[in-house]
Amino acid sequence: MSEGSYQVFKYEKPCDMPGSKAIVQLAGSDIIRGRVQVVREGGENNLHSHRGMDGFWMVLAGRVRFYGPANVVIGEFGKHEGILIPRGEQYWFESASDDEELEILQMAGFEKGAKIERVDAEEQTLSVESVDLREVTQTR
Repeated sequence: MSEGSYQVFKYEKPCDMPGSKAIVQLAGSDIIRGRVQVVREGGENNLHSHRGMDGFWMVLAGRVRFYGPANVVIGEFGKHEGILIPRGEQYWFESASDDEELEILQMAGFEKGAKIERVDAEEQTLSVESVDLREVTQTR
């Protein structure tokens, strides 16, 4: 690694989210990215998959329910539980808690040389512009 390439971060749950969802970008490189998604209600808005990207999800607070094609429940997870979604597998998720906001760690691993893209199987209903995106990474 070259000088100045270390990334440090500190996660704090956003308390001033303008909408129902926020994404806090923790750190990332050309092969990995770490984020925390905070969801007041709902969650991912449509069935989709990712080319060239595996997704690792772990609940930090609240509960989450993941679905596959035809709205088949893949699993429901609580604190410190999660799922790995291999690239190409279709899914969507939602908060499964009525009394606690969902905070979920998302780690993404990128396949070298592959075209990284989201593939929507259904129309998106959540406007990308409505999601609050914050970066907390500092490079040292």
